[in-house]
Amino acid sequence: MANIDSANILILATDGYERSELRVPYDELKKRGAEVKIASIKSGEIRSWDENDWGDSVTVDLDVRQAKVEDFDALVLPGGQINPDVLRKNEEAVQLVRDFISRGKPVAAICHGPWLLVEADALRGRKATSYASIRTDLRNAGANWKDEAVVVDSGIITSRSPKDLAAFVDKIVEEVEEGLHQRRAA
Repeated sequence: MANIDSANILILATDGYERSELRVPYDELKKRGAEVKIASIKSGEIRSWDENDWGDSVTVDLDVRQAKVEDFDALVLPGGQINPDVLRKNEEAVQLVRDFISRGKPVAAICHGPWLLVEADALRGRKATSYASIRTDLRNAGANWKDEAVVVDSGIITSRSPKDLAAFVDKIVEEVEEGLHQRRAA
């Protein structure tokens, strides 16, 4: 069990992440005292997609291959259409998600972010939510899809869209403070 003010949180993202879905968890978790790092499949900076065009950038702290599950208390997967679609084609990124799942650490995915959970085969038999346009993808992966702001099943946190960010961040904090979760491996 970790207090949020001593927790280490990893955000996995690449170019094309939904700006608010990375920035809000990053800023809010830091405000609550967590150490937050960004991992990516590329070094330097990654750029957001903000509504209809490229937005601002954030600095990548570590390459996905350097990210060690034992160094972090939770994983956050922002959405956007581009970001998770690119990441789910990268075996190191998908393996990192599987590793967090298999160790029982909280994994939080919002909007299109659950595509990574689908690719990691982490949703079979679990309740989950997502952006409405990918609900069929989650159902086909064996999830029991719910149209709710936040759905949690054994420490896997899913949320629909930027309008649900406050509840999403609150649930990340709650699950981190609960600690490890018993679940089947992905």
